[in-house]
Amino acid sequence: MIPPLRERDQDIVLLARTFLNVYREEFKAKAKSFSESAVNAMLAHKWPGNIREMQNKLKSAVIMAEGSVIQPDDLGLMPVDTSGEPETLNLREVREIAESRAIRRAYQTAEKNMSKTAELLGVTRPTLYSLIDKYHMEDIKNSD
Repeated sequence: MIPPLRERDQDIVLLARTFLNVYREEFKAKAKSFSESAVNAMLAHKWPGNIREMQNKLKSAVIMAEGSVIQPDDLGLMPVDTSGEPETLNLREVREIAESRAIRRAYQTAEKNMSKTAELLGVTRPTLYSLIDKYHMEDIKNSD
């Protein structure tokens, strides 16, 4: 099973550049690249619609961009601050982002050992599995 786009950071920018080139040719548009803030916004976005959502956002951005560099606003995405965190005040969203990133960092630090990951995070193993399910982290769940 291919993990959702939100779990494949390395693919997000590659796919975005590919779609940018396709749509730039198709619509004879000026847009040639992404600003750093646009890249950060794409990486921070959850992509609930997966590839189709990305295609739609990029097609619209290529058509609507005023210059040669696509900005987060062109993509209809929330800008992110310098730490890569979305500029949101919604505590639920902030908590979800922070917990997801902490789980991934602990999982890598623990060399994909779930017991050690739970220990690093200060939670029980069942709680860790519950959080993995809550945040749809199938790549971690399926590698155990």
